[in-house]
Amino acid sequence: MVALSERLELDPKPIAGGLEEEQREALRQRIERLARRREQLGPVNPLAQEEYREAVEHVEELERQREDLETALRELEKLIRDTDRQIRDSFERTFAAAAQNFEEVVDKLFPGGRGRLRLVHARDEAPARTLGAQDADDDEPTAAGEDDHGPAAEDEDDVLGVEIEITPAGKEMKRLSLLSGGEKSMTALAFLFAVFLARPCPFYILDEVEAALDDLNIDRFLDLLRSYSERAQFIVVTHQKRTMEAADCLYGVSMGSDGISKVISRRLPEERAAA
Repeated sequence: MVALSERLELDPKPIAGGLEEEQREALRQRIERLARRREQLGPVNPLAQEEYREAVEHVEELERQREDLETALRELEKLIRDTDRQIRDSFERTFAAAAQNFEEVVDKLFPGGRGRLRLVHARDEAPARTLGAQDADDDEPTAAGEDDHGPAAEDEDDVLGVEIEITPAGKEMKRLSLLSGGEKSMTALAFLFAVFLARPCPFYILDEVEAALDDLNIDRFLDLLRSYSERAQFIVVTHQKRTMEAADCLYGVSMGSDGISKVISRRLPEERAAA
């Protein structure tokens, strides 16, 4: 009764003498209004409270899952940033080492010439004396200027790759097509060895890399192999006689009329010296 009187906003104590007619009429009208509101609600679901409780628990569970996902997303974004930074740092270290090695190797393969590696940015246009820049028709400075540390170098998203610049002795190059086949091969070898020296491995396999070289450039190539032979072992696939003569160990393959027969011959350094 107390709860009911509180909901009806009435005094729970009995009224002596009963209610007045006006109070009775007010209560009657209120009861009618409540009855109409109840009818408007329609059928009552006795399980509504339980379903509401389950819905609230489901929403709370979704909120916890969302918080877990947001936490995992923040951790993943941090991991991505850290990984990107490590990749960038590793690339910068490797590129710096390869660029330095490239200049040293160019000095050996192109006596009197010069070369360098530099990063290519989206704002760079028509770099002078650049190998591989087929559309470079003038010597105007690029947007990055002559300083590789200009505004273009600061925007890492603009980096497209690595560009090779090389000028053989007595020549002024703009396009790769202006180089001879031997010079193209020597340029590729210089870049190849620059990367090798930046990230050394126990051995390397070179497949007819000196096929387009003349005798003078083959001698330079062999001198390059000898100078780095103490750091790694080089396996060279070749048909050049001068390269075969310089090898410490030869493996020959010949084809017979009835199929392929392998002939292996070895020449050790002491045997070649004795010869």
